[in-house]
Amino acid sequence: MRRLLLAAMLSLGAIAAHAAEPIEGSWKTASGETATIGKCGSAYCVTLKTGKYAGKQIGKLSGKDGEYSGEITDPAEDKTYSGSGSVSGNSLKMKGCVLAILCKSQTWSRL
Repeated sequence: MRRLLLAAMLSLGAIAAHAAEPIEGSWKTASGETATIGKCGSAYCVTLKTGKYAGKQIGKLSGKDGEYSGEITDPAEDKTYSGSGSVSGNSLKMKGCVLAILCKSQTWSRL
């Protein structure tokens, strides 16, 4: 019985260690396109899946537990900004800034 309990606890620990970060998955952007966010190396890459810029990587963020920072690219202007992302439930607030004072943000929805 003790071995069974120990095996069950170890299995649950392994599952928790491999649980996806809240930012991973498919998202509907503010402009209506679909973006996917997935692990790429030690960061999370943001790639557009639909729309005029489908296939273009538009961000790379690092972090955990719903708070992320890195770079975000405006695909229309091909300009990269310091960026951040914050997940709350099924919403992802993305923010891009120039010089940390001129910022724009938008909220994406989980698909």
